[in-house]
Amino acid sequence: MNALDALIREFEHEITTTRKMLSVVPAEKFAWAPHEKSMKLGSLTTHVAELPTWFGLVLKTDGIDFAASPYKPEVFTTTADLVAYFEKCAADGLADLKAGKTVNLEEIWTIRSGDTVYSAHSKWDALRHTMSQVIHHRAQLGVFLRLLNVPIPGSYGPSADDQSF
Repeated sequence: MNALDALIREFEHEITTTRKMLSVVPAEKFAWAPHEKSMKLGSLTTHVAELPTWFGLVLKTDGIDFAASPYKPEVFTTTADLVAYFEKCAADGLADLKAGKTVNLEEIWTIRSGDTVYSAHSKWDALRHTMSQVIHHRAQLGVFLRLLNVPIPGSYGPSADDQSF
């Protein structure tokens, strides 16, 4: 198995876990944030849902310039619409990973805003970073849900809410 095949297999597992987490987000709390410096729940869940599209972005481009392409997130009013958006993004991300087997993963991929460069790493490193972002922000979502007293679905096995202790 090569590295990209391993990433695909890992992502297929993370899709299931992320779907479970997003499906329990209460839409009536999309405007809530646990702290003034925190993202709102709706913004966080949108980011979690759209992150799989970054696989294609990394594989098909040499980087992203936020100055040239300002970020315009989707806005959702229902959990069902959020999950449907995730399903589309996950399917697109998985298809892009599977189609990316001919891409030179040693090419540099850059995140910038105009002349300010935030990162410049190999496409392989950018793909790994994207996977880490999926997992990181999903864990952040788990904390938000816990603070809202929403039962947390298990990620890599049962959660405390899945078990009787």
